[in-house]
Amino acid sequence: MRKFRRAAGTTAVLAVVALTANACAEQDSAGAGGDSSEIHIGAWLPTTGATASYGVPQKAGAEAYFKMINASGGINGRKVRWTVKDNAADPQQTVQIARELVGQDKVVAIVNANGTSQAEAAFPFVLNQSKVPILNEVGGNESWFKPPRPGLFGTQTLYEDQAAAIAAWTVQDGAKKVLVVHSDPAAFVNVAKQVEPVAKKVDPSVEVDRLTVKYQTTDYTPVISKVKAAKTQAVILILTSPEAAAFLKEAKLQGLSLPTYAYAPVAAESTVSLAKDAAEGLKAVQLVKAPSDTDPAVKEFRTAMAKYEPGQTAGFLALWGWSNAKVFAEIVKTIKGPVTADAIDKAYEKATKVDTGVSPVMNFSASNHLGTRSVQRVVVKDGVWTSEGDFYTPPKRG
Repeated sequence: MRKFRRAAGTTAVLAVVALTANACAEQDSAGAGGDSSEIHIGAWLPTTGATASYGVPQKAGAEAYFKMINASGGINGRKVRWTVKDNAADPQQTVQIARELVGQDKVVAIVNANGTSQAEAAFPFVLNQSKVPILNEVGGNESWFKPPRPGLFGTQTLYEDQAAAIAAWTVQDGAKKVLVVHSDPAAFVNVAKQVEPVAKKVDPSVEVDRLTVKYQTTDYTPVISKVKAAKTQAVILILTSPEAAAFLKEAKLQGLSLPTYAYAPVAAESTVSLAKDAAEGLKAVQLVKAPSDTDPAVKEFRTAMAKYEPGQTAGFLALWGWSNAKVFAEIVKTIKGPVTADAIDKAYEKATKVDTGVSPVMNFSASNHLGTRSVQRVVVKDGVWTSEGDFYTPPKRG
């Protein structure tokens, strides 16, 4: 596997040349966020624009974690400096930001950034040319990790595996006829297609149909009419949070009451706030425990959010950011010596049983750069997302 190594200087025979080379190496390490006093990392996040509702809370959660550990001395005595720049969910802006973070700010890694197409646009410069790792990105797809790419490590259960988990859950609850309602972009279609194979693996007699909806549709009147006509026994939503809320509100308005399931992007506070009582009973899978959970690790998150990010909601998206920041910190703690890009890469490849307490236990290796396939079941009860059971691994696809 190709490693992330930075040149320390040319090989020298004379001791004086060797000392000079070592000094240069130390200077390079310091310029790339690897000095003895701090660890400088960066991220691109959509803090403005259509998807700011994801980027702003994700940033707040990670900020709360980094502020908390910095207040207690940092990581092995090094404070974390996390430089975040707004990409407005735009791939071209992301490339420019990547050049700034790596070339000017000299970050040692990209940590807890957001966006699939945005990250992919930056891969050639960040991963291939600069050899700077991209860690714990919110987003991604199967091609990122099969085969594993040098310097790219993920903590998010693939959307395809989330669909597998929902499919199994729906059939296990007794549904014999399932309708998958999904947006029309290819990414949504791909996820929706994963439902039928797993549903039939659980029960070969199950019927699964799909209903395509135009992306960012606000009028779900005709959609609910089609769902009624389908005479389905359960609905699976592969939509954005606002779209899912619009579906739920219209379903309630038309008197349609069906068991409804969804993947992680729908399991957000915004779905409940927009749909209100129409969201009651909605079931979904999540990447983390419910923020209302009584688990001590979740309580720590809520306490830190109240102290360090008091203006932000301690919700799912903030908990995503918190979890990703904590995974990074736990792995970097194992590094002896300078925290360089190559050192981080090696540390991730050896990281096993990384337990944040709020997300599935992460296990990485040289051949596995995706830390987990597990998810958490959550349900809306009395207007609040609540955890059901513990993290579990869905059936394999295919």
